[in-house]
Amino acid sequence: MQVIASLKNLRIAPRKVRLIAGLIRGLDVAKAKTQLHFLVKKTAEPMEKLLDSALANAKHNFKLNPADLYISEIYVNEGAVLKRGRSRARGRVFPIRKKTSHIHLTLSQKKDKQQRASGKKERSVSRKAAEAMKELGAPATAAKGQTNPPAGGAKPIRSSGKEAPARKPSGGAKRLTGLARRAFNIKTDK
Repeated sequence: MQVIASLKNLRIAPRKVRLIAGLIRGLDVAKAKTQLHFLVKKTAEPMEKLLDSALANAKHNFKLNPADLYISEIYVNEGAVLKRGRSRARGRVFPIRKKTSHIHLTLSQKKDKQQRASGKKERSVSRKAAEAMKELGAPATAAKGQTNPPAGGAKPIRSSGKEAPARKPSGGAKRLTGLARRAFNIKTDK
């Protein structure tokens, strides 16, 4: 069951309202109300009123329990733009665009959320990748990005034919200086 509420022509720019909408998207109703109540933004108060309106719709019209609801969808569209002007030098006028926002809020029950989450399909491997894995003897359900080493413990072949020189172990303890050395109680021989 979905409960919808909307707020139109809010005199705050949509860019600013979208910040708050992204903050409460997907939250339970109680957590979202708490977030909005303590948020220090101009948008938080009208958004909290919109959430209260949606809750009232859920209780009165659909007889739903508010504890079972979460914000499944919230999006902000641009509303009408009020065009004003600002006087400037030599009789000119510079435009001022006062933007408005339309907010659409949808509440859903948590049961719907769990059903959607359990309905996810496993990621399948492409046919060519499965054939290549069969040739190597790897299972066809291996995740992308995983590689299996060649059978028999064989070393990878280098194109130059020369062995790479062995690297010296890095003296990480010697590189630490000052506070870091004291923090780790490292003694160095000089």
